[in-house]
Amino acid sequence: MGSEETRQHEVLSPSTLKLKIKADEGEEKQNWVYDSSVDYRGNIPRRCSTGAWKAARFIIAIEFSERLSYFGLATNLIIYLMRVLHQDLKTAARTANCWQGVTTLMPLLGGFLADAYLGRFSTVLCSTLLYLAGLVLLALSQLVPSLKPCDEVSCQQVRKVHEIIFFVGMYLVSIGTGGHKPSLESFGADQFDDGEAAERKQKMSYFNWWSCALCAGVLLGVTTIVYIQDKVGWGVADIVLMCIMGFALVIFLAGRLVYRYRDPEGSPLTPMLQVAVAAVAKRHLPNPSSASQLYELTASGSTTKRLLPRTNKLKFLDKAAIIEHKDDESAFTWQKVSPWRMATITQVEETKLILAMVPIWLACLPFGMCVAQVSTLFIKQASSMDRKLSRNFELPPASVFSLAAIGMIISVTLYEKVLVPFLRKATGSERGISILKRIGIGMVFATAAMAVAAAVERKRLNSLPSSLSICWLVPQFLIMGFGDGFALVGLQEYFYDQVPDSMRSLGIALYLSVLGAASFLCSLLITVVDHLIQQTGKAGWFGKDLNTSRLDLFYTLLAGVNALNLCWYVYLASRYSYKSVQARVGTAYSDDEDDVESRDATLDRP
Repeated sequence: MGSEETRQHEVLSPSTLKLKIKADEGEEKQNWVYDSSVDYRGNIPRRCSTGAWKAARFIIAIEFSERLSYFGLATNLIIYLMRVLHQDLKTAARTANCWQGVTTLMPLLGGFLADAYLGRFSTVLCSTLLYLAGLVLLALSQLVPSLKPCDEVSCQQVRKVHEIIFFVGMYLVSIGTGGHKPSLESFGADQFDDGEAAERKQKMSYFNWWSCALCAGVLLGVTTIVYIQDKVGWGVADIVLMCIMGFALVIFLAGRLVYRYRDPEGSPLTPMLQVAVAAVAKRHLPNPSSASQLYELTASGSTTKRLLPRTNKLKFLDKAAIIEHKDDESAFTWQKVSPWRMATITQVEETKLILAMVPIWLACLPFGMCVAQVSTLFIKQASSMDRKLSRNFELPPASVFSLAAIGMIISVTLYEKVLVPFLRKATGSERGISILKRIGIGMVFATAAMAVAAAVERKRLNSLPSSLSICWLVPQFLIMGFGDGFALVGLQEYFYDQVPDSMRSLGIALYLSVLGAASFLCSLLITVVDHLIQQTGKAGWFGKDLNTSRLDLFYTLLAGVNALNLCWYVYLASRYSYKSVQARVGTAYSDDEDDVESRDATLDRP
């Protein structure tokens, strides 16, 4: 009798049962992370013992060390090329831009390999080892007598073997950076679960604090490391960088037990190609009028990946997901149909995402050209000015780059601690300001920085033969740093958030490719402009040294190009639709709160 009463008490009404199940699911979600990541054993990760800031701090530490090493090399590269390898200004600028271009385009390959085959953790590990190998070669080229530039303290003819070892070492650093940059940053962002509100907010802050750590590394690299290069020796500086990167590798490996990992999913480009092939194959079919005519995996059980709802743009691609034999739907399964003939709604929408990013990528190139000047021609400007801060201390030219890092740290801190909290309260948006608006603000700063740089360079030329104080360069570096705090961080977040989930490393690589392609465009622009000016019978804008050059006109040209491009960018940004994600309960939410559409996006099952 008692057991019967117990059973009656255990019988719950449907509404009570539904609430109980919902509470159990909420408790389960709080304890475990269901975002397709795994722990180091390959199991579903526990939220309390993996990921979030407890893991991200190890990753940010190695980023600090890598940026210290990279900028310790990059900012003084043009000085080394002219002072040690005896290249003229035009050749040195082209060589430096070429190296920077390769360094920032290599992440496209590194990001692809990380997403498709190696995984992000393994890619970071292998890339760091390549990076260390490059630093070893650079140290050897300075310390081994037969590999030094020459026997004398100063010489005009540099040994060919030194040039070979030096450039092999530098390009090994490029290759290492190519795998390191996209994989490390996306691996850090992977530690935060988008499906959990607290961690989603933490991830927004992650990109800001990542950039602060980056700037701290830059600051130390362009002051301490550059000072060692100028005052102690290039070889000693290379040994210091080797030790720093080796120590950073140890720190990275120390966090292995708390990381959340994502298994590689094969080539992320194949599904997009399948969508294109399937859409062309079904081009004779009419555009679907409702989502019920399109195929999608179910949101429960069939897949662990996030699903995307259908959008109304690029409708031709929707044909790739049309179910051709609706009558046979009960017998229809995904496994029975070739993926080259049938795509899911999510695959179609992921293809649309990538296509929609192309105009934004192109519109960011002029900004990238401004960024390229900071570590090349801005530094060369500094080398021709009065750098004495006291009777006994002269500032190394490359150390002026620290002003840009300081400006970026100030802008990111103000953005994170003042602007975002204020805008969250004022607008009710979780993000505060949309990603593309943030990038646009950075572009305005970059345009202003080029205009200021042109004015300062004109004043420097007019003051010859006396040397202008280096303090005149402070405004252009700081303004460019403010712009970086908005645009560069915004670009990182944009290309990480808006790409398909399976392309996160490749997304960071796309951000870096903006800077790489812009560096190559700078080299091309220098060559074309110089050639066209000389064709008129006048002296080119780029002479053998800075005093015979007209950098003021070049900076003015860049400011004009950026101002015109800004108008085009505003038009594109105003028409851009952010990625919406299919929540597991059947509603859609946008990755940018300014673009949320009040709609239900329930998925249709075939």
